[in-house]
Amino acid sequence: MSENSTNKATTSFWVIGGTLLAWNIIGFMFYYQQSTLTLEIMMDLGLTPQQIAHITNTPAWGHSGYAIAVNAGVLGAILLLLRKAWAMPMFVISLVGALVQDLDAFVLRDAIEAWGPGGIAIPLAVIIVGVFEIWYSRTLKAKGVLS
Repeated sequence: MSENSTNKATTSFWVIGGTLLAWNIIGFMFYYQQSTLTLEIMMDLGLTPQQIAHITNTPAWGHSGYAIAVNAGVLGAILLLLRKAWAMPMFVISLVGALVQDLDAFVLRDAIEAWGPGGIAIPLAVIIVGVFEIWYSRTLKAKGVLS
């Protein structure tokens, strides 16, 4: 196989894959932090009563969407680095989980009212990165980098 083979993992592959793994691990850490928050911790963090209510009133299915998003994202990034084609379906599941969480937070409950207009930045970044993960893994599969 030549050095320029289309199925060879490039330096950019490892940088992008490592960055996506770090991104997803950070998301998992945020999920864990939110899952273990107590009222005392939220008050110590200076959250407003409206923000505390928004967190504590998250329905189980909304929180489950968050769990699915972060766990599938971490698994997808690991599979990507292992050069496995299953990375793409995991990224799809991750994005769907994030959209379920956003449906709860932004459509059914007014997260912007609780967190302000800046509260849309991270969810929007999550969607953009999720779409990129799907596109990138599909592209890599088409080039033969993922098997």
